[in-house]
Amino acid sequence: MEVDRTITHFKVPISPDHREACLGPDGAAEHVIRVIKMIQGRWKLPILFRLFADPSMRSAQLIRDIPGISQKMLTQHLRELEKDHLIERIEFNEKRPHVEYRLSEYGQKLMPILFEARLFSAKNPS
Repeated sequence: MEVDRTITHFKVPISPDHREACLGPDGAAEHVIRVIKMIQGRWKLPILFRLFADPSMRSAQLIRDIPGISQKMLTQHLRELEKDHLIERIEFNEKRPHVEYRLSEYGQKLMPILFEARLFSAKNPS
């Protein structure tokens, strides 16, 4: 199969031997895209930063602390963040059952990267 060399990703200044490591299905770009998709959504970053500040929170507290978020969107984003292993849902089977959320170990490892992105944004003009 002949590849169209006018495609812009072929203009990336790397040797053909290393192109797959950068642009292939398991390459660097694909991994970054995966992370961006995990945190994409209006409320996901506020939820992650709020859970970073407080080790464990109930959804009612998240609703109070994140102005403008609806219960529906909070629930949807919490489920997606849990599916992507960025947060954990802890169920307490007490007399009055309740649920709390916290950053997972995986989510905690993501936070320094998000803080660096914040610094990058703050220090670079748009």
